[in-house]
Amino acid sequence: MPAEGKSDMERIGLFSEMGYVTIGDKYVSHYMRPFNEAASKNRQMLPGGTKTLSALQAGYFEPQFVRIFDGEAYTNPVQLRRRYRLAESKKNLGKAFLPSNGDKLPCGLGSYYGTIGGSYVYFSPQLKARERYIPPGKNFYTNPGKKGTGYGYANLTIGEQFPHEPDGYEVERINAKKAQEEHKRLVKGGPFKLNLYPQEYFDMNPYFNDKPLPPVKKPPPEKPTAPPFKPSSPAKKSGGMKGGTFDPYPSHSADPYVIKKTKAVTTNKERQIFHPPAGPKSRPVTSIITLNVTRSLNVKNYKTAQLTSY
Repeated sequence: MPAEGKSDMERIGLFSEMGYVTIGDKYVSHYMRPFNEAASKNRQMLPGGTKTLSALQAGYFEPQFVRIFDGEAYTNPVQLRRRYRLAESKKNLGKAFLPSNGDKLPCGLGSYYGTIGGSYVYFSPQLKARERYIPPGKNFYTNPGKKGTGYGYANLTIGEQFPHEPDGYEVERINAKKAQEEHKRLVKGGPFKLNLYPQEYFDMNPYFNDKPLPPVKKPPPEKPTAPPFKPSSPAKKSGGMKGGTFDPYPSHSADPYVIKKTKAVTTNKERQIFHPPAGPKSRPVTSIITLNVTRSLNVKNYKTAQLTSY
């Protein structure tokens, strides 16, 4: 501690030096120490079960109903609505509108009951006043009609009788012949013919050509195409007779029976058969849970062991 200036405790800012609580205390192992000691001692909190909302006071936190405001004024909603209607009715300038009468329904055809303006003179079915009808006079009188049809009797028509005129046989053909002869007489020459007809380009034969034709091209010789391959017969399934092969089954050859020579087992180390060494074998393994139980509860502490609860 320096002679001048502040001490170490004053520089730290503490009121007093902290005590050493670990000196002389017993060592408590954290290995078997419970997580929450207060959870296993004395009484725990008892909530008392759930409550449902109902009209009873048991559904609320308070034992009795407590008002939100103390001494507030009592309001009647019916009285407030009546006051509001009175205040709104004072704003009206006059009385309420009432129709003169209800709707009128028409009663029968031609009736104007229930209409707005009643009947109209222009739509009246009454006829206008007309002048007195004066019938026309009688027709003029003539001689009575003559009897007969007129085909075999003369002087039966209104006008004069037609005079008789001769009607020759085939008069129309004779008149047409005379008109044709008169037309030929008036024609002065033959039909008009143009002597500048283009014979070089417009001939009667459109395929005519003065130039000699080129030699005829001989077509290239056609290569003979080989006929497509056709099997002589459909495919055959292979069997014991070898009918489905391309070549016939070869004839049997007499093979002498020869006994196969057996090789002697080699005993020397150089030509000995290689055998790989055996791999690692499995061993019984204790599970992790069993090890934890064995380590925490053993022969030495099974009497003093405490149950851990979380």
